[in-house]
Amino acid sequence: MDAKQWHESGGRFEFDGHNIFTRSDGVGLPLLLIHGFPTSSYDWALLWPELSANHQLHTIDMLGFGLSDKPQDYAYSLKASADQWQAYVQSQGLQEVSILAHDYGDTVAQELLARQNEGALPFKINKICLLNGGIFPEATFPILMQKLLLSKMGPLVARLSNFRRFSSSMRKICSRPLSNEVLEEHWQLLSRADGRFVLPKIIQYIRERKHNRERWTNALQQANIPLQLITGNKDPISGRTIAVRWQQLLPNQKSIELNNVGHYPQWEDPQQVLRPLKHFL
Repeated sequence: MDAKQWHESGGRFEFDGHNIFTRSDGVGLPLLLIHGFPTSSYDWALLWPELSANHQLHTIDMLGFGLSDKPQDYAYSLKASADQWQAYVQSQGLQEVSILAHDYGDTVAQELLARQNEGALPFKINKICLLNGGIFPEATFPILMQKLLLSKMGPLVARLSNFRRFSSSMRKICSRPLSNEVLEEHWQLLSRADGRFVLPKIIQYIRERKHNRERWTNALQQANIPLQLITGNKDPISGRTIAVRWQQLLPNQKSIELNNVGHYPQWEDPQQVLRPLKHFL
């Protein structure tokens, strides 16, 4: 399924006066798929057909990403993204869900889990599976482009960004490089509606993770539900170092390393992801 087909089979959800792209399909227990930075819900395209056979799948492009609105004056944050997901789940009348998340989406899932642990979530999370992401800031190593976007030079770096620079960064973090066609689709989704200009605001999530490190680590450690980490161990940002930290902090929760896979395991080797994921779910 290409990005055009993905778009045409989606829908819309209004949040705080903004339009959010949504996609749902399948039968069975609800499974939320939460994408990462700087891509979109299209990240789940290769997993979607097989997962939808046994799960009612739900995904959205969070504000600032993909096919959703990208307001310039929005207060982007991980907590705001969790608010979007919470509102969406309630709008669908879902009572119980499981979660599959990646990258930025991992911490959105951590925030939802923290709310559940506090008794403040209006639905129940049954299980969470996390793919590569900086869930522990002390074990995360942003690449140069992320550091530049995070700096005072961020707006200029965003303005000068283009497909060549985007694809170069993506190839550095993927052990099994994505094709030019796939990278072009991701770039088009990222850059539509002047999306590159909100990147310096969204990427402040790196600082937000550090500021809320205790809250979001505690959310995992205090969880009374099954958790699973699936990590591409060749990821230079959040690969094996995250897996090691997970085993130290969460020794009773599942952790699986995928050999010779980088930061985007769902694109690099979807079958390696599906095997442990389907068993876990």
